[in-house]
Amino acid sequence: MGRFLAGMRRLVLDEAATVRQKIHTLWYQPLAARVSEGRAIDGVRVVRVLPDGLIELACERNLSRFREGDVLCLNQGNPFGEPAWMVTLENDEETRLVVSCRELGINWGAFAQERRGWILDEGLIDLSHWILDALDEAGDTLAGRTRILPLLMGYARPSIDPQRYERGLAMGDGFGLNYSQTEAFAQAYATDLVYLIQGPPGTGKTRLLAHLAQALVADGERVLITSFTHRAINNALNKVMEVDPALPAAKIGQSTRADDLRADNYETFAASPMAEMSGGYVLGATPFATRTQRLEGVEFETVIFDEASQITLPLAVMGMLAGQKYIFIGDQKQLPPVLTTRLSGGAFRDSVFGSLVERGFDTMLTETYRLSSELADWSSRHFYDGQLTPAPWVAGRRVDYSRPPARLIDVLDPDEPKVFWDLGHRNTTTRSHKEADAVADLISTLLNCGFPAGEMAVVVPYRAQARQIRNLMRRLVPDATVHRQIIVDTVERMQGQECDLVIVSLTTANPAFAANLAEFFFQPERLNVAVTRPRKKLIIVGSRHVLNATPDDPALQESVELLKELLAGCTTVNLPY
Repeated sequence: MGRFLAGMRRLVLDEAATVRQKIHTLWYQPLAARVSEGRAIDGVRVVRVLPDGLIELACERNLSRFREGDVLCLNQGNPFGEPAWMVTLENDEETRLVVSCRELGINWGAFAQERRGWILDEGLIDLSHWILDALDEAGDTLAGRTRILPLLMGYARPSIDPQRYERGLAMGDGFGLNYSQTEAFAQAYATDLVYLIQGPPGTGKTRLLAHLAQALVADGERVLITSFTHRAINNALNKVMEVDPALPAAKIGQSTRADDLRADNYETFAASPMAEMSGGYVLGATPFATRTQRLEGVEFETVIFDEASQITLPLAVMGMLAGQKYIFIGDQKQLPPVLTTRLSGGAFRDSVFGSLVERGFDTMLTETYRLSSELADWSSRHFYDGQLTPAPWVAGRRVDYSRPPARLIDVLDPDEPKVFWDLGHRNTTTRSHKEADAVADLISTLLNCGFPAGEMAVVVPYRAQARQIRNLMRRLVPDATVHRQIIVDTVERMQGQECDLVIVSLTTANPAFAANLAEFFFQPERLNVAVTRPRKKLIIVGSRHVLNATPDDPALQESVELLKELLAGCTTVNLPY
């Protein structure tokens, strides 16, 4: 166990040091270089200080890579000096920004005295000490040494209670779950330690999670739903409220992370009604909340980890210490954990889901309610052994328009569910103006033909391209209530989301650049996530020239061939733009 714990500690320390070094190296660069690379915004001025630690800012130009939720450093020219505070970007309307700051002892008067001359740099918050404390606890406590660590090391296996399993099958049928969902539900409900549920795109894993929470609370259990992101926690709690509005459920965390939440949100457990309850309930919170005053010391019978394929082993340990049983819901064929360190960590770089799956206590959901037959085919064959099949009522569906689009009809043809719009451009890297123009034109055309803004999304590989498209979109669609409904973001932010029509901008058209970034750009799991977001129509905008990339690693060359096969299965449109 000592060696196992040491390996996890090394990963945490290496990751923290790498992130810190990366940010400090960036801060040493001249401001003009940081701005030109999209790593800073200069000429920022304070418009006003709002309640609850919110600050409204304005700038003349914003070409940054930043997006809502990022941690930034607000400073007066020197991020190493003072004044300099770590803030979170809460709202981004290009030249109008709102950030939050919860640092203790902040001098709000500085903003009134110095309205101009501020800079927003990339920032960082080092949370590694909480993870290291959790690892120490796992090594020093009975729960850690007899339950958590043996499970993660492969020395412990769960047992299934036969009576609870039979009851779970009956409940699954009563909830209207399909065969694989019912099997997964019953096994997870009856386990005495752990169970894994693999949820390929659109297979109803969030609904299954909600019914599991519902059943466990009915038994009097206290259930924690946790994940790597607030978005995933909010989505899970929203589904819980949908399947059972009367269920006692709440989120513990910052109110600024609860805008889309249907359940109540409380800053701390002590402020919630659950603190006085003796029966079962559901709480949602990040693993970090279990180590702070928000949720520290609160015990649960079951911890459900959503999007578990993005949770590292050390982060999983932090969440596991809060409970007795563990349900991991994820998909190792989608995005892995986001780590800065590329070469260290060894097996500890894998997700907790990837580490535990295929040990005999997991079930894969096999029926997708999102993807039509054409949209499911490529993903099913290459990632799920051909087992992912559409439900009968979604297999043949097509996108429709209240007013057929007169422009770009070859690309938007409702009878073509998969289209590759080959612009044939060359030499682009992390930003393509031609692709951005084409995507913005598609969005404008779709809106003009009556297509709902909330049913389209754009997926890109790089933040710079997302910014380019969003800025163009704001000019073409000045109504903020409309353009804010259209998600334009990287693959990482799109996992777990879906809509009727999805546009994927490949962006890169330089084969040498793509080959150099092949581990990222051609990553199969990233591609799988990107192209499985739509329910009805997928449009890939890019250039055939990127397929000329020739990475040195044969495994990476196989990933290039995977993209080639995907594009070959699309209807190719060579419409000039």
